[in-house]
Amino acid sequence: MATDPYRYFRVEARELLEQLGQGLLDLEKGAGDATTVARLLRVAHTLKGAARVVRQPAIADHAHALEDLLGPWRDAPDAPPRDTVDASLALLDAIGAGLGALDLPAPAAAPRPDPQSRAAAPTETLHTVRTVRTVRTVRADVADMDLLLDSLTQAHAQVAALRRGLTATLRAFGLADGLADRLDPRRGRADAPAGELSQVASHAMAEELRSLLGGVERGLGASVDQMDRELRQVREAAEQLRLVPAAALFTPLERTVRDAAQLLGRRVAFEARGGDVRLDAEWIETLQGALLQLARNAVAHGIESEAARIAAGKPVQGRVTLEVARRDRHLVFRIGDDGAGIDAQAVRLAAQRKGWPTPALRELDGPGLLQLLMRGGLSTASVVTEVSGRGIGLDVVRDAVQRLGGRVAVQTQPGVGTTLELVVPMSVTSLQALVVEAGGRRVALPLAAVRRALRHGAHELARTARGEAMLHDGEAIAYIALAELLQPGRTAPRTGQASALIVEGAGTRAAIGVDRILGTATLVLRPLPELAPATALVAGTSIDVEGRPQIVLDADALVAQAQAAGVAAPPPAAPRLPVLVVDDSLTTRMLEQSILESAGYAVHAAVSAEDALEQARRQRYALFLVDVEMPGMDGFSFIEHAGADPALRDVPAILVTSRCSPEDRRRGEQVGARGYIVKSEFVQADFLRQVEQWVQVP
Repeated sequence: MATDPYRYFRVEARELLEQLGQGLLDLEKGAGDATTVARLLRVAHTLKGAARVVRQPAIADHAHALEDLLGPWRDAPDAPPRDTVDASLALLDAIGAGLGALDLPAPAAAPRPDPQSRAAAPTETLHTVRTVRTVRTVRADVADMDLLLDSLTQAHAQVAALRRGLTATLRAFGLADGLADRLDPRRGRADAPAGELSQVASHAMAEELRSLLGGVERGLGASVDQMDRELRQVREAAEQLRLVPAAALFTPLERTVRDAAQLLGRRVAFEARGGDVRLDAEWIETLQGALLQLARNAVAHGIESEAARIAAGKPVQGRVTLEVARRDRHLVFRIGDDGAGIDAQAVRLAAQRKGWPTPALRELDGPGLLQLLMRGGLSTASVVTEVSGRGIGLDVVRDAVQRLGGRVAVQTQPGVGTTLELVVPMSVTSLQALVVEAGGRRVALPLAAVRRALRHGAHELARTARGEAMLHDGEAIAYIALAELLQPGRTAPRTGQASALIVEGAGTRAAIGVDRILGTATLVLRPLPELAPATALVAGTSIDVEGRPQIVLDADALVAQAQAAGVAAPPPAAPRLPVLVVDDSLTTRMLEQSILESAGYAVHAAVSAEDALEQARRQRYALFLVDVEMPGMDGFSFIEHAGADPALRDVPAILVTSRCSPEDRRRGEQVGARGYIVKSEFVQADFLRQVEQWVQVP
């Protein structure tokens, strides 16, 4: 089992928290209804079950308390009142604190909910959730992305079929050409009898066929090439879907503005634009803390009290805005408010209190004072509160932008408001690679690590005490055929001329023999799944134009293994049918998959009972592991449907669920479940024993 038991739970729980938080804010603004409440109840239930799987009872209890709060409003005509939303958001803060504790070396349990404190305003946990890493867990438009990529794969499969048709057309063209030659009357006698005039007609027909096929070949070839070029362009655009939409930032920022305004007794609305701009997840995560701090500052230092706004002729409700946009090769984040603006004199006084010489401060103009404020350590607040007054907030902003190689610009106008602009260079991760063929496989390696490509003869290789070597630039460097690294135990031929690459890595160089050099390409490197079996030789994968994974090799590991070649791989384990895990909870699916794959099982996963039935009708399985409560068809019904299908009735099923009542257990027995595992009582050893008892080996 993985050393980090919460890896997948953190991903799922943070995504579920995002959904819960946005739904509650929608209810508060009047944008939700009873359907929204029902959806939030389903999300809370999923979070509760996932927490019990990983033995986090405090988080599960908070989720259960959230169900208790929202339950009475499931079918109500009105939205939940403000105090219910406040108490619900407080529970989300407590869950977020519990998730944050799971990131620590010694996770501490979050406090259990106190019914007496449910109606309290969530002011005391204002900073608790907002620092949780949420951006990387967003899985936006996954269904659209999968549909697009599947469509591209199918389209490229059609291109492959067209290419095969083109080959067949060329063959037919060759046959027609041969037929025309055989029927050429010039091969016969000049005084051929009338009976042989049919040969002339046959020849004319064959010529017409040849002309027709020639036109088809030219048109088909041009169409295939055009389709291939267009699909490549579409695929490049589809790769951008890997990036995180800027809208992932909006809910945490809106929540921060709401809580800060509530704490300070102000009315503030949050508006955001540019949510469709897609950003690198690592960069957006780095900027998240900075933007949250700027949102707090906008409320605490910018937006005036209601009385002050009325006196200034402004709307009672203040406004904080965020705009995300592209500018040339940069990304721009503009966060502003319609408050009082930055008080230059207050900045001078704060700097004087910190020991800055008064004459130097007098010489600083407005922009200079703002840059001084950005250095950190200064605060214009007269009282230290939870929101402001310590002078460390802008340090977070400065450090985040500096790490990304960007800059900060500040614009302020007294009585009108303040806007801070964070400008960072765009970063698109790509890899220039050299694609080669070795042992019948296409693989890629970083082009930057390839120092030279050359042809060599077998006589240029020498056997040394450490293995084969090649003389290059007056130095004997290790040599190995790439096919032997990819398929241990295989011996590549050492006859005739062959190709080799001089690759640099691990502080040295090695010669790597390949069968063919296919060319260069720009690849999007995808990391291997956590549980995928692979040696250090594999850096990751890319997806080729026909949707097939292509191995990308790590240069350092490639050279290191060339230096120490000859280690044989263990024989593969005996194959057996995979196990199908059916659960709408990502945490449960990943936990069960991790345990089973560590025990040597192949595992497939389905997010719903309907999806599982479709998979089971295409693929034989040894066992079904099924959740009970899922959207649509539940686990009981899935087992009943499988039992009624002659092709599936012999596949055993085990229920893995959070429901533990005697009635549920009896229902499981009635529908034919072979086992019943309660998530809150989950024990890995017992789980594997039950799986081993019922798994079928082909």
